[in-house]
Amino acid sequence: MSAGWTFDRERIRVFRFLSARYDAESGIARLAYAFDDGPELVETLGFPDAPPVRDAARVAAALDLVHWIAGVSYYKAAIPRRIEFASRQPEPQALALLDQVYSDGLAEFAWRNGLDLRGHLSFAESDQPRSAGAAAATTVDSAQGDPALSPALPRRSLVAIGGGKDSLVSIELLRSHGEDMRLFWIGQSPLIAAVAARTGLPVLNISRRLAPELFEFNRLGAWNGHIPVTAINSAIGVLAAVLYGYDAVVFSNEHSASAATLETGGRSVNHQWSKGFAFEQAFAAVVQAAVSPQLDYFSLLRPFSELAVTARFADMTAYHQHFSSCNRNFRILGERPAGRWCGECPKCQFVFLALAPFLPKPALVRIFGRNLLDEPAQAAGFDALVEWQAHKPFECVGEADESRAAFAALAGRAEWREDALVKRWATHIAPQLPASAALATLLAPRPGHAVPERYQALINAMPDGRAPGLE
Repeated sequence: MSAGWTFDRERIRVFRFLSARYDAESGIARLAYAFDDGPELVETLGFPDAPPVRDAARVAAALDLVHWIAGVSYYKAAIPRRIEFASRQPEPQALALLDQVYSDGLAEFAWRNGLDLRGHLSFAESDQPRSAGAAAATTVDSAQGDPALSPALPRRSLVAIGGGKDSLVSIELLRSHGEDMRLFWIGQSPLIAAVAARTGLPVLNISRRLAPELFEFNRLGAWNGHIPVTAINSAIGVLAAVLYGYDAVVFSNEHSASAATLETGGRSVNHQWSKGFAFEQAFAAVVQAAVSPQLDYFSLLRPFSELAVTARFADMTAYHQHFSSCNRNFRILGERPAGRWCGECPKCQFVFLALAPFLPKPALVRIFGRNLLDEPAQAAGFDALVEWQAHKPFECVGEADESRAAFAALAGRAEWREDALVKRWATHIAPQLPASAALATLLAPRPGHAVPERYQALINAMPDGRAPGLE
């Protein structure tokens, strides 16, 4: 590092991928980055009780993928136009994926900061490694095991759990069909840990520690904002699958996640981009080409709307007093709600609205501790959910059609129709909008998914729109 180097986002010219190392004895992966000739930024991942490495090449390929995708957390601090790889140069297919992650995955970040990253950076045009030995910058230190062996990955699933309704629906669908599985999550979250423990299934909690310098850069004026966290977690999940021996990494992203949050300047901005189908397809293709053709990465809930998922979750009463989808519970910094739900953010509003057609009113109010649909002060939040004089919130919520259908269903039910926001919907908003889709039609599976054949029967176990009592 040059003497006296200080972070100045306007003067930085290059983002550098320095090295990635996995130590099998400690189960620690270290990912190193730098801006220009600034300090080495080292992120660490901890894989508890990881077995000996039996295929070092496979682990190295998965480690590279984590290194490249996790770099977006640091790159965004200064968004330079140049990239350098001291580690192995990605293959063309991986370069194309990275172009998407660092552009589409940062679209919300760019929009909120008044930036346009289209054409700003091209991984395909990035500098080649500086020396013939640069590929050695990705290393797998294995005190045990035989790297020459390349065993088949066992037929079992590593399932991401986030503490909310979606992953729990996937888990119980998989359990009902006898799937051998283990749950994983990344970082420290007592809420996720408690929900995972309630499933009674084997768990894997992977630690992640960001380079501490990043927080100092933020203090010094770094660009900041939303990053494609699911892309990072997906790559970490693939590395875990290779280390522990799983042939499937299962996420729980719905059809709704592919819908843009807003359209602006001829471009789609999607808060959930790395939960969408485009990312899923591109990432899965790179995993099978670069890591292992045996390893499936997919979302089990991709064929379904958020409403279909909540319809299924409504029957899972054992979790109703334990789950939470409120993202304020998962902040790295800042205030968190005293309970499982803040009751005021877009996630709380949407989950309450989406569950209302499928649960008795007292049961839903018991989950949240209050009736959000009878609080006039929350009108603006619910207006955004139905895209009434506002765009969809920058949160992981369903499409406007789903929220409108839920409101329309509630407006026809005696137990809900007199609540302030349901009445407001029926009298002031609905007459000015096209007719809502029938609730039942939004429960049927939709085309466009990559669920492997062995899991196809699970699709038929979801609500299909013919359940009695639904409009």
